[in-house]
Amino acid sequence: MTHDAMKQADVLLKEKQVIFWDFDGVIKDSLAVKSLGFERLFLSYGKDVVKKVREHHNAHGGISRYEKIPLYLSWAGEPVTDDQVEEFCVRFSHLVQQAVIESPWVPGVFEYLQANYTSQFFFLITATPQEEIEQILCAVDINNFFREVHGAPTAKAMVVQDVMSRLRFNSDQALVVGDSATDLSAAEENNVAFLLRRTPFNQSLQKHFHGPCFENLSSKFL
Repeated sequence: MTHDAMKQADVLLKEKQVIFWDFDGVIKDSLAVKSLGFERLFLSYGKDVVKKVREHHNAHGGISRYEKIPLYLSWAGEPVTDDQVEEFCVRFSHLVQQAVIESPWVPGVFEYLQANYTSQFFFLITATPQEEIEQILCAVDINNFFREVHGAPTAKAMVVQDVMSRLRFNSDQALVVGDSATDLSAAEENNVAFLLRRTPFNQSLQKHFHGPCFENLSSKFL
């Protein structure tokens, strides 16, 4: 990342009054933890299934486990029933929740949140289930940084639309900070700006998105 790109990200963050933050890959560097969790969840079904699961998950960040697990169960030859999906979702949560809590912060993001949550409106939008993300935020002690927290099953685009309408924000006041096509769509569908956090998992998105981006938030811009 160049100095100019980092400065552009900082300017965009500071000029917007309303910021919708994704969590995994944007606030916590926890994408690898989630990928490993899915691999471990389906390890007993063989290398071919694990490979398909890993590749699909890594290519479809920002999508809820409630959408992914039925597909992965079908690949594993398991019945795709509500009870079975719920069981695998619970097992996945047990595999990853503490590891997410212990994952490193994306450099500079915690400091930015801490320094600016009283002067900007921060909202969290994530594919992590509602109860689980609330527990994670409390464990890492950042729940007070956000005016509202919205997890799965509510779609991110719907959350942005609801918040903007309910609180009467204008689209030019808002920004979505994310790392996935789902985050980008949430911004585009609501006509708000988007800031991409570049990761090893979203290289395909990086090729198609030519707007502002960052890898880390340098402390000198905070």
